[in-house]
Order: sequence, then structure tokens, then C-alpha cells
Amino acid sequence: MRHERAIVLAVLVGAVAVSGCSRLTFVKADPDRRDYERTARDVDVRESRDAKQRAAARNHVAMAQSQLQRGDLDAAEAEVRLALKQQPDSADAYTLLAVATEQRGRSAEAGAHYLRAAELAPANGSVLNNYGAWLCRNGRAPESLGWFDRALAAPGYQSPGSALANAGACAEQGGQPGRVEQYLRAAIGYDPQNAVALGALARHEYRAGRYMDARAFSQRRLSAAPADASALVLASQIEEKIGDTAAAARYVRRLREEFPGGVPGNPGGSRQQ
Repeated sequence: MRHERAIVLAVLVGAVAVSGCSRLTFVKADPDRRDYERTARDVDVRESRDAKQRAAARNHVAMAQSQLQRGDLDAAEAEVRLALKQQPDSADAYTLLAVATEQRGRSAEAGAHYLRAAELAPANGSVLNNYGAWLCRNGRAPESLGWFDRALAAPGYQSPGSALANAGACAEQGGQPGRVEQYLRAAIGYDPQNAVALGALARHEYRAGRYMDARAFSQRRLSAAPADASALVLASQIEEKIGDTAAAARYVRRLREEFPGGVPGNPGGSRQQ
């Protein structure tokens, strides 16, 4: 699927993206500030060692994120492995390992890492959203919806718009039109510029034959984020249906200029990730 790579990684680790397939956010460790009597008898060596290992793991995760952003998958994976050596139950590390593995084209292996992260952090909405997005990207859209619902129900989830947009787009792909608008309009309520939700609504309205509404959502989608090839193709198709051949031609011209390699698959279809 090609639409809005945001299904990606809409939100990854911790506060984490990557919404979608988006952005990693890490909370810096604060020192333990509890008052205690400074005697050797009160020192818990095991607790101290564990705290140091977790701090080291967080540092390796942060380094892995930085390497991923630079596109150095080998370095990123090396940092993730070091993080997991220090903290084998790090959901953040498994999420980054999934991202790196997926970028290498090993999707099934990446899915196992996304799932492991979700098992380790079952109340982390971002992690649940990520696994749902992976399911949707890999032809399991109906199954993904339950994971998005779990993400939305997670206490303290900071990015519900991401899970809602992903859920709506995947409901469309999974042939559940009754749930599409419910999710997508809620997503836009949180974030009127959510490109995933706007693009999915444009497709939904187009397929329903409501071309003027489709045009409005398509234009909002193209204003909200850089265009991908499928968004331009859909825009041209909408204009053709409305009868504005000049506008349709402008979108086709943009498509040829911005994406000279062409558009794979069905440009008007539902799988545009």
C-alpha cells in the first residue's frame, strides 16, 4: 500500500509514531529524587544496576533513532541490538528494529517486531497503532481495526488523530464503508490537516459518486502535505468526473513532472500507502 506513508508510522515509539509507518519522542530519564539515609546498608545494588542498564538502553534507542533518520540502517540496527542487550523488554527498541527491518524489505520479520513491541507495551497507544498500521499495510486491514480501537482506548494516548485516520483508511481498504466516515471525520476533528484522513475521505467520496465533496477533500489533502502520485491521480480523476478537463490536465502535468517514474498499481484504488 502506498497511501500517505503516515499510516506508517503515524506515531512511533513511546509518545511514539511511526503514525503511520510518524516521529519518535523519548522522555529523558530523571534521577531518583527520593530522600534516604546515606548508609551502605540502604544501597540496593540490583536496583542501581537495573536503572543504569535502562538508562543505557534509552541512550542506544535515541542513537538508533538518529541513525534511522540519517538512513544508516546498519548503524541503527547495531544500536537497537545494544539497547535490547541492556533492556530486553524495551518496546521502543523493538519498534525501531521493526522500522529498520521493514525498510530493508523484510516485512514479515518487521511485523513480528511490531507485535513484540505491542506485547511488551499493551497500554501504549502509539505502539498499538504501529502494529495496526503494519497489519493494514500487509493486506490484513479488517484485523487492523481492532488494534486501532485498542490504541484509542489506551489511557493517556497523545495522538488519537493518527489512529483514527489509519483506522478510517484501513476500514475503506477492508470493505467496511460504514466505519470509514466515523473514523475519518473524527480524525479531522482532532487534526483538520490530517493528510491521511483527508486523502481517504477524498477517495471515499469519489467512490460514492459525490464528486464535489471528493474535490473539496482532495484539495484540502493537497494543501495539507506534499502530494504523492496517487493523490494527484485521484485529483485528476475527480476533475474529469466533474467535467473540468483543464484542471484534470493540470494534475496530470504535475504528475508527470513530479513523478516521472509513473504510478504503480491502481491509481484510483484504495491502497495508496
